[in-house]
Amino acid sequence: MEHHLVDAEATAIAHLMFEAGTLRGLPRTGWRQDGIPLSAAETVAEHSHRTALVGAALAALEGADPARTTLLCTLHDVPEARTGDLTPLTRQYVTATDPRKVIVDQTAGAHPAVRSLFADAIAEFEDGATREARCARDADKLDCLLRALEYRAGGVPAVQGKIDRCRAALTTAAAQRIADAALRLAPTDWQHAGA
Repeated sequence: MEHHLVDAEATAIAHLMFEAGTLRGLPRTGWRQDGIPLSAAETVAEHSHRTALVGAALAALEGADPARTTLLCTLHDVPEARTGDLTPLTRQYVTATDPRKVIVDQTAGAHPAVRSLFADAIAEFEDGATREARCARDADKLDCLLRALEYRAGGVPAVQGKIDRCRAALTTAAAQRIADAALRLAPTDWQHAGA
């Protein structure tokens, strides 16, 4: 179904897209606690990209909808454009706003179809009740584990705790198996595998 946009709705959507673009420059701050300078840390946008790829693969393996899972992965951190990247440690001291509320504010004024798309995806991810949400949440943790392995291979030993926490948080069989395989590999082994 095609939707007709009025100027105010188109403007609100353009604002949302510009705001989401700020995630390109927002470092994932938890790496700072592991000794990675913020200037060398991945950004939220970089994290969301691989999370979407991981989520699609997990969904295909777990019998979930890869397209829906990919959407959840792609949108799950959009609220961080306003809240920043809050780590589990930070959340012990700061009361974080619910991402469901943030996305409502971020999409205010947008066409109802866009508001609903974003709000439903964020709520589904946060609730974690659907197969797609479980795959997306595992993709989020699995990407973090993969990145920690990359940092460790680059000489940062302090990430082992993060690797262990991310592995322990995985709930799907596919994510657990992929994590276990990744733990046995060097991040650069892909260059020499079956080419």
